[in-house]
Amino acid sequence: MAEIRDRLRVGFVGSGFIAHFHLKSMVGVRNVDVTGVYSRSAEKRQKFADAVAELGLGTCRTHETLESLLTADDVDAIWILSPNDTRLGVMRELHRLKKDGRSKVFAVACEKPLARTVAEAREMVRLVDDAGLNHGYLENQVFCTPVLRGKEIIWRRAASTTGRPYLARAAEEHSGPHEPWFWQGDKQGGGVLSDMMCHSVEVARHLLTAPGAKRNSLKVKAVNGTVANLKWTRPFYADQLKSRFGAEVDYRNRPSEDFARGTVELEDEDGNELMIEATTSWAYVGAGLRIQLELLGPEYAMEFNSLSTGLKVFMSRAVTGAEGEDLVEKQNAEQGLMPVLEDEAGVYGYTDENRHMVECFRKGETPLETFHDGLAVVEILMGLYMSSELGRTVRFPEPELENYVPVVARAR
Repeated sequence: MAEIRDRLRVGFVGSGFIAHFHLKSMVGVRNVDVTGVYSRSAEKRQKFADAVAELGLGTCRTHETLESLLTADDVDAIWILSPNDTRLGVMRELHRLKKDGRSKVFAVACEKPLARTVAEAREMVRLVDDAGLNHGYLENQVFCTPVLRGKEIIWRRAASTTGRPYLARAAEEHSGPHEPWFWQGDKQGGGVLSDMMCHSVEVARHLLTAPGAKRNSLKVKAVNGTVANLKWTRPFYADQLKSRFGAEVDYRNRPSEDFARGTVELEDEDGNELMIEATTSWAYVGAGLRIQLELLGPEYAMEFNSLSTGLKVFMSRAVTGAEGEDLVEKQNAEQGLMPVLEDEAGVYGYTDENRHMVECFRKGETPLETFHDGLAVVEILMGLYMSSELGRTVRFPEPELENYVPVVARAR
């Protein structure tokens, strides 16, 4: 039986937007201390450590090198929250230090997507298994409070009497990412399909999976994808991106897709056909980040829209101020009637996700989402990219996916 630790001491790799989202959610997690942080920016590292102290989450040391964090005596688990193009390097360094007996880290969690290609994702899985680490894949939408409650009700009350659900729809849209690397296909691994459809296909797969069933109980049969550039390649907006982020984000000459649509055909253990429909966009200008979910079955339906909030505020033209992201992430207005999410970290799933990971790591249990699930998601994403490039449905298994790189992520 695995040793149960009283508290888990977590080190963060990365100190950007998503790291602070995870940090805020940790306030709602018991038995955890945030004890270390490493990122490339000394200023951001210190700002993060100050936030840890302000939130009462422990004494956080800043580390000038990744090796320093991974070999620290006060770090049990690592949260990998750095940009996509750095994650495999972080995992290789952790693997090296574990094999050399220099790191006491025994668990690692990685933000979505696990990697930029199937080959990278498979290497992440190999490294974490070879190092003997417990591991979790940080897919927050699986832990969204409406998803947790909705799935429980549907499967207990409806599916048990009229049959399993057969169609899941998932959509996520906002007006575009915060950081320049997200817009660079080679660094990020793609465009909006890589960035956001990883959420949509996995939360849909989760909703369609019977409670307690193995994660591979649903078999992917085929995928069909479409990508497009709807907004950010228009000259005015391409120049706007260059002005905001610098010459490296050049959407006149090197764009990544800002719209993606995918269908995923699956089969359950009994041979029943199931479907996922997913759409994502960086070209949505509205009241902020919009997540829409539906689950349909023989005699029932479930739906959720993150912007259909109970709390709303109205501000007239006379009220002026800074950007309204304190109300809803990616809010595009500061006036008018606006939805407010009272607890974004909770509704979006970060609090329950981190609570689950901390407890699993503390008790030596396998999390609901692991690196193996992250690999499965990347396989679906690459299938969708290949489908969009070839203009046809891609049937699984597809050996060519192993080393496939999306068009927008290929070398210049």
